[in-house]
Amino acid sequence: MRASAVILTLCLAGAACGSRDSAPARYGLGRAATPAEIAALDIDATPTGHGLPPGHGSAADGAVLFQQKCAMCHGAQGQGMAPAFPALVGRDPKGEGFPFAKDWKITHTIGNYWPEATTVFDYVRRAMPHPAPGSLSNDEVYALTAWLLAANQVIPADAVLDSASLVKVKMPYHDRFVKDDRHGGAEVK
Repeated sequence: MRASAVILTLCLAGAACGSRDSAPARYGLGRAATPAEIAALDIDATPTGHGLPPGHGSAADGAVLFQQKCAMCHGAQGQGMAPAFPALVGRDPKGEGFPFAKDWKITHTIGNYWPEATTVFDYVRRAMPHPAPGSLSNDEVYALTAWLLAANQVIPADAVLDSASLVKVKMPYHDRFVKDDRHGGAEVK
């Protein structure tokens, strides 16, 4: 149902309706989130490891999970399915330099662009798989993260990740990013 039809239905049902110039103080839709609902979504993980949950996963288990839950969008080897689903695997361009500022056509992958391994975990945990974000267990997220990092030649193919080992992973181009040192207010650059 279109939004205008919903509003009209609410108006006809006796809900408070204002004119275009004066919106009602409260529409009467929705409710405040409960503390449990907020806690369920407050699951970010920082580069220092704060917020990483207990659990573990191997790259081998991640390979199986990737085929089951990710390959339909990102390709069997993580090569991407253009135009909607990006490549996840790839270390090109290899060698010296960091040419992304000079050539915007270079594909950004986990292996050639992401600065923090914990960000891979955090993103997969909160946003994947596309049809059901947040549906993966912690062990599944660790396994998928391990496979993605191994496929990008960041960690060994037989690696097992947990919160302690994940924070120790140094991404290939970690030192190529400029730290954001802004503090807000008048100090913002």
